[in-house]
Amino acid sequence: MTYKETLDWMFAQLPMYQREGKAAFKKDLTNTLILSKELDFPEKKFKSIHVGGTNGKGSTSHMLASILQEAGYKVGLYTSPHLKNFTERIRINGDEIPKEKVILFIEKHKEFLEKQKLSFFEMTVGLAFDYFASEKVDIAIIEVGLGGRLDSTNIINPEVSVITNIGLDHTQFLGETLPEIAFEKAGIIKKLVPVIIGEEQETVKSVFVAKAKIEKVAICFASDDNGIYNTDLLGDYQKKNTKTAVVAVKKLKGFQVSEENIKKGLLNVVKNTNLKGRWQILQKKPKVICDTAHNKEGLEIVLNQLKREVFKKIHIILGVVSDKKLEDVLPLFPKDASYYFCKPDIPRGMSEVFLQQKAEEFNLIGEKYSTVELAFKSALASANQDDVIYVGGSTFVVAEII
Repeated sequence: MTYKETLDWMFAQLPMYQREGKAAFKKDLTNTLILSKELDFPEKKFKSIHVGGTNGKGSTSHMLASILQEAGYKVGLYTSPHLKNFTERIRINGDEIPKEKVILFIEKHKEFLEKQKLSFFEMTVGLAFDYFASEKVDIAIIEVGLGGRLDSTNIINPEVSVITNIGLDHTQFLGETLPEIAFEKAGIIKKLVPVIIGEEQETVKSVFVAKAKIEKVAICFASDDNGIYNTDLLGDYQKKNTKTAVVAVKKLKGFQVSEENIKKGLLNVVKNTNLKGRWQILQKKPKVICDTAHNKEGLEIVLNQLKREVFKKIHIILGVVSDKKLEDVLPLFPKDASYYFCKPDIPRGMSEVFLQQKAEEFNLIGEKYSTVELAFKSALASANQDDVIYVGGSTFVVAEII
């Protein structure tokens, strides 16, 4: 198969959550464990840090990888979803997995994958772990896909477990309340593995403390750290993520990481890991900013930062996925902006017609566009040099304009 045929085949296996939604969510690790056995347990052949949480887990994972790269280690990085290319999900020292490796993995295991009815996400996790093991990485940073307890990545036994924070996202899978969601996220806390919680939140602290007690591990809240760390990542929310990454690295045993490695690692995240879509400035005049924040907690911080920008007028290109609770996020957006409502190009993208209608209920007024590209072109044509254009609402909207 060609690379395109290989990817098409992977995407066609049981619906993929990012594209299809709830139908792809499987509450079971059985398939992942079966695949691990077939691959001769690759996750046992490398050390790892497991990173979960509602917001910031991607940025924190990239920061950890960057710091460890600066310390001279060969570092695997597994994240999801991807923005442009599937291979972004699996990297070593910032370099994406070669397309040939993806083709060879699927060709070699296709019969088994079909027989076991493995999902896109399960086989991708297997591919990542197999690649990291064969390339003999010193350590891999593994970002949780969804939840934690029953996420495919949760077959690893890491050196450190990290949970950034808890917010209301993916409630249809993880629970309707913060403690319910925290219970699922706390599933990555393992026996005798140090655990770092990024933010101390009173509503969920007891969930983590209780789980840590059961697993006989020390729990550490990164928000207690008074250090101030600079990073090349520009979003306000990165202040919390830097603390989480630094505290996690300092809990890592058997690795030599200096203060200089930490400092350089945080200042070179984009260069070292090629992270995109986090308060990324795409051009200056007019200033175009994109950000993948897509839930209430993430958007609150991003939109507050947007208010501090200097502009004559603000243009907002907005698209979301169909299971988004609009009543939670639309009230956060400024009423004095010009809106360009659009549908991200995935099956679970919300109709731009419906989004425009709901937005009007919150006095957010603008035109609708059938594609992100059309919305972006219209905003660029309407904006003058002193305006700001913000693109967001969904990872998939940002992916189409980067």
